[in-house]
Amino acid sequence: MVAIENPTEPIAAETTTLTHITKGACPHDCPDTCALEYHVKDGVLTDVKGAISHSVTAGVLCTKVAKYPLRTYHPTRVKTPLKRVGKKGEGKFEPISWTEALSTIASNFQSIIASDGAQAILPYSYAGNMGLLQYASMDRRFFHALGASQLDRTICSSAGAAGLQITLGSRLGMDVEAFAQSELIILWGTNPITSNLHLWSRCQEAKRRGAKLIAIDPYRSLSAEKCHQWLPIKPGTDAALALAIMHVLIRENLLDHDYIASYTLGFDALKLRVADWTPERAAGICGICANDIEALAIAYGSTKKAAIRLNYGMQRHGGGGMAVRTVSCLPALTGAWREASGGALLSTSGAYPIHSAHLERPDLMPRVEGQLPRVINMCELGDALALRSAPSPRVPLPPGERGTTPVKALFVYNANPAAVAPDGNKVLAGLAREDLFTVVSDLFITDTARYADIVLPATSSPEHDDINRSYGHYDIVLNRRAIAPVGESLPNTELFRRLAKAMNLTDPCFDETDESMIRASFDWTHASLTGQSFDTLERDGFLRLNYPKKDGFIAPFMNGDFGTPSGKCEFYSETLAARGLDPLPCYTPPHEYDDAALTAQFPLALNTPPARNFMNSTFANIEELAKPHGAPTVQLHPQDAAHRNIANGAVVKVFNHRGHMKLAAKITDDTREGVATILWGHWRDHPGTEGFVNDLTSQALTDLGGGATFYDCRVEISLA
Repeated sequence: MVAIENPTEPIAAETTTLTHITKGACPHDCPDTCALEYHVKDGVLTDVKGAISHSVTAGVLCTKVAKYPLRTYHPTRVKTPLKRVGKKGEGKFEPISWTEALSTIASNFQSIIASDGAQAILPYSYAGNMGLLQYASMDRRFFHALGASQLDRTICSSAGAAGLQITLGSRLGMDVEAFAQSELIILWGTNPITSNLHLWSRCQEAKRRGAKLIAIDPYRSLSAEKCHQWLPIKPGTDAALALAIMHVLIRENLLDHDYIASYTLGFDALKLRVADWTPERAAGICGICANDIEALAIAYGSTKKAAIRLNYGMQRHGGGGMAVRTVSCLPALTGAWREASGGALLSTSGAYPIHSAHLERPDLMPRVEGQLPRVINMCELGDALALRSAPSPRVPLPPGERGTTPVKALFVYNANPAAVAPDGNKVLAGLAREDLFTVVSDLFITDTARYADIVLPATSSPEHDDINRSYGHYDIVLNRRAIAPVGESLPNTELFRRLAKAMNLTDPCFDETDESMIRASFDWTHASLTGQSFDTLERDGFLRLNYPKKDGFIAPFMNGDFGTPSGKCEFYSETLAARGLDPLPCYTPPHEYDDAALTAQFPLALNTPPARNFMNSTFANIEELAKPHGAPTVQLHPQDAAHRNIANGAVVKVFNHRGHMKLAAKITDDTREGVATILWGHWRDHPGTEGFVNDLTSQALTDLGGGATFYDCRVEISLA
């Protein structure tokens, strides 16, 4: 194996024509975290396959990762550092050396620190690469040591995570492989064919065994159309539906009284709360027939091996954290947690004993007047770049001027905020500031990179070593470097090592090797790793954590063991009460539903689920993956189209007070009445459209966790 301390040193070409296979891990923002096999011939990545020996991956990959060599060797790949030579946003660059790139960044950072303080520097990253080292290790050490502003990374899952933490005390859930044994599966706000392929294969197996599949979604997705029943709920009303299900469960006594008595807290208060949440009341809110709600509740309460797969779509509105909290109470009422094939799954990310403090070194952050550097919520990037700070509501601002320090430098990696961040017009206006020094590290000239002053070439997963956890199963997966970095690309770890030296940061932590960090990423003395070793991980490429099992599957809550302060599933939460919030499950309407004037002006709810061949904005520039989708369209229910005299294929304008988008209309009953659906993932320059979907969305935050509210958005549509 080539030493990773020299990541630009080429791997020697094979002296034979045999194909060499290296074990890897998919680094992308997907719950499946597949175990991979990189096939290399003469030093070139020729194929990527799923590991047959990994029980979750089972040799199967999604269409995106199966074509990974197309991404690694794409002709538009950034292969050398670049500097801007045109106006911001034009995307005109010329090559420079790494020496010039690093010195330019260092001199700009030093000048900004001298004039405005280190908090004027903002790192912006997320899950473009979810390997523990590429996601959060040397990069965090670097920005912590500088004293830069902290980024609250909330854009995807923080509301749901908060809802789970309050209710279950941890981010744990069902074993994905146990779904194959379930007798009822509710796909609640999820489309696993697109975003959780290996769950879908288990759902199909369960279906063949006789299980009933029900989809709850405003949009009839690829998965929903293959279920026995589709319940087209109004966006943001999931908690109301869950409360009505509770009402029926209690009324019909479809409860596990022993589980409730032994392992839950606050049932009597919950019973009072849901007493008036009849199916009829919920039907008026959710747009689902009361009889269907009644039937759903009875089916759920009558089936012990009932599984709920809830996903992050349901938590991307004003009441999203409470929605996840409310739904996650259901398995404790029926005792579904007793069965490995019963319960619920949102995330398993809390299962892993990660040594975050070692990887990220938060102790390096300086304190000013006893305060750590400010925290800026990434969902509010548009405001943060508007020459003022947008501090996270979860972290109080310290006194003095620290709350008014403008952002003067932005360093983007593992992310593409010009496409992904909400309120896109504000984000673009900020990126266009001439006094904002912007650095982007990426594989391609993305929508964000077009505004950069310096662009740095990043590696793809076959070009570096890393170690991965999952948020959809319970396995650690190792990623080993299979090929030399393309061009002059660097992994994030080496990039920030070099930047640390350029900035004269001398802490010994900046000399730690990737291999050392990989081996120190997890606490191998933790109970979940009892009997396991790194040698096993190295040998197999993956290993499963030790959690309680039933019938061969992990069943974390079959005997209670909740991580809440009470040790029980908390229907009533003292934690919420102490914050002045409702301690019981409730329905919190989406922000833009409560404004009568706004809903009158913009009567349609915008729904933006992901397109199948994209991963957020990743892969959208790969022609073989983008071509099947064509240009984006807005899907309208026939009644909504008729009301606006819009014919199928007509060019329409989707607009609100934040922005607009022009694209073709697709008339279909796959989207419910009152909802406009745009499958997203395309880049801004995609032909056939004008404007962009996230120009319409809001920077407003969720009730819990400070998360994004992409699905809390009102629009109107007219002929263009």
